[in-house]
Amino acid sequence: MVEKFCNFILAKMRKRMPDITDEKAEIILYGLELILGEIPKLFLIFGLGFILGIGWYMVFTYIAILPYRTMSGGFHLHTHLGCILASSLFYYGNILISKFLVLDNLQKYILIALSLIFGLLMVSMYAPADTENIPIISKKERKTKKILSYITLILTLVAAAIIQDRILSNILIIGTIFQTLSITRLAYKLTNNKYGYEEYAKQAEN
Repeated sequence: MVEKFCNFILAKMRKRMPDITDEKAEIILYGLELILGEIPKLFLIFGLGFILGIGWYMVFTYIAILPYRTMSGGFHLHTHLGCILASSLFYYGNILISKFLVLDNLQKYILIALSLIFGLLMVSMYAPADTENIPIISKKERKTKKILSYITLILTLVAAAIIQDRILSNILIIGTIFQTLSITRLAYKLTNNKYGYEEYAKQAEN
């Protein structure tokens, strides 16, 4: 349903703007599917969260991790069902772990330090982690997003160190770990994704 609607919109756009190439059309279509697919997915996941009594934790998790997630990127699953399941695991898994994880201050700061070291290393290697459908080719854009990935990662973990509420602090820590894992090469292999800029470079060589 979403795919058909997005194709309909794209067809209307190409009729009004005939200069849109097939390559640009693919990128536009992918973007439309992401946006229009994201809205019902969020309603479903957040709605269930409020029914289960963790709705506000869901909202906090989404808003708090969004900056780091937006800048660092990550894999995308190829079906709407897979995307819903992965997002549910990200949010519900994070909150579930955060509610039951009890750390003293020393353990908390050690986990934050380890998360920071791991995050900085993975960001240096993989961020911004793009996809084949929406590759980030511009060196300037890649450099900017990498820098912002460092900044948002550090700020999120600093907030985790400062916040006294155990669950909220845990959500920030676990959320950064989950997000960092989503940009790794292992995560891309497991989800059958490829880094867009690498694939673009291979095509340019050929």
